[in-house]
Amino acid sequence: MKLFHALPLLLLPIVIYTQSWGLPNLDVLQYQFHLELDKTSDVIHGVATVTIHFNHDADRFRLDLIAGGADGKGMRVDSVFADTLAIPYSQSDSSLFLTTRVLEGSTQHFKIYYHGIPRDGLYIGQNKFGDRTIFSDNWPNRAQNWIPCVDHPSDKAYVRWEIVAPPQVQVVANGRLVETVNLDPDHQLTVYASKTPLPTKVMAIGAAPFAVQQVGEIRDIPVTSWVYPENREAGYFDYGLAMPILDFYIEQLGPYPFAKLANVQSTTRFGGLENASNIFYFENSVTGQGRIKRLLAHEIAHQWFGNSATEADWSDIWLSEGFATYCTDLYTEHAMGRDSLVSYLQKERQSVINYQKKASIPVVQEGVTDYFKLLNPNSYQKGAWVLHMLRHRIGDQSFWMGIREYYRRYALGNASTADFQAVMEEVTGEDLENFFQQWLFTPGHPVLDVDWKYKGKVLTLTLKQTQQPGHFHFPLELQFRFKDGTKSIQKVEVTEEQQTFQWAYDGEVTDVILDPETWLLFELATG
Repeated sequence: MKLFHALPLLLLPIVIYTQSWGLPNLDVLQYQFHLELDKTSDVIHGVATVTIHFNHDADRFRLDLIAGGADGKGMRVDSVFADTLAIPYSQSDSSLFLTTRVLEGSTQHFKIYYHGIPRDGLYIGQNKFGDRTIFSDNWPNRAQNWIPCVDHPSDKAYVRWEIVAPPQVQVVANGRLVETVNLDPDHQLTVYASKTPLPTKVMAIGAAPFAVQQVGEIRDIPVTSWVYPENREAGYFDYGLAMPILDFYIEQLGPYPFAKLANVQSTTRFGGLENASNIFYFENSVTGQGRIKRLLAHEIAHQWFGNSATEADWSDIWLSEGFATYCTDLYTEHAMGRDSLVSYLQKERQSVINYQKKASIPVVQEGVTDYFKLLNPNSYQKGAWVLHMLRHRIGDQSFWMGIREYYRRYALGNASTADFQAVMEEVTGEDLENFFQQWLFTPGHPVLDVDWKYKGKVLTLTLKQTQQPGHFHFPLELQFRFKDGTKSIQKVEVTEEQQTFQWAYDGEVTDVILDPETWLLFELATG
């Protein structure tokens, strides 16, 4: 449905915000959402106050908002004001156009009154115990289904939530709790505000009957668990495992970027959704058996990478998902030892190998418009493996120095893969162009065919890369096992499609193991 109000619009110049890394036409500075949630109806009533800074003159500009459709779902705008002046607007598909003169360098406030049943992004239904619940689920760009916004990770803004809901539910949202007010016997106002800018993908509210536990504090960061009352004890145990994880990340990565950490049992479609300062986990994550340590570690890592240091565009999503995956591996190494790390890395390597057989695409893939397709082993497991191989190449000290510097520099901002590469080159003093190009911008991985023989006290090993297209450059560690039970490690630089190496040994070599310490993403050729 398309709505028009007042002035003819076709003669006016159009400014549409830019969904790419660079100077946008407009920059949202702050959102204030006043939302009324009913205990029986799925219709929400909202007032959005949006503060925008304009980088260009314009007579018309656009925000994201899914319009109402024939099925009765979508958001219908009732009126729009620039400060106190009513202004013309129109809706079409996913666009809300506001018609008013704005000047380069100016900052203006707009108030949008709207209502409707969300088509997506805000789930209104029942949890597994039959209680009515409301949970946002914005990733990747589904916030526009229920709030007017710039729904792109490069546009970050402060957010204030004013949620009117039935008093029998508790409300959780980004930032600190500002106040709760009993308006009347049927309505309670809950207000949260974030003092750090967020992308819309991790702005979130949840409203449900909750049992809430104050777990404790880590370096002045309050940690809470929000679980359904029916599985309260089990949920408190499972979500309480977040404490040492948070402590490890603060120690290794830098200060926690938000006011709190709330771990929330919810009805998200994902295993976990890393909403800033209040993470939503799927309902059955609660078992009381502590099975979700790695899920907790992954979503908590996102508070640094993805929420605070945010990818500049969707093609750089590995800076979020790959980082969170490898941070989970690093926490596993810290908490459970290197053998556990190796076990998970080998599983992740196999996931990459299996995915490559289905889709030969690079990690950084331009032009994808269905962002759910980016949730694949390239973004997660291969992204993690790139970081693991980078760590081995430059050493632990330089690796951690670079990761901390990258986060320090881009905390609460946006970064691209090129930005991350530049930081790592600056820290190490090395040219890492070939490393980043072959592992992130080139499809595939080395597939190695190995042939060796020991004759005349000489070990001859021929290594051939059989993947198509092209060949990779990488260091490869080899373990030689001798008849007397001893072992030897050698390191070679693989630079060609086929290379032969020789070593002289008095003892007979009985076996050759490639990558014995699990530092290389590769596949052994078969057949």
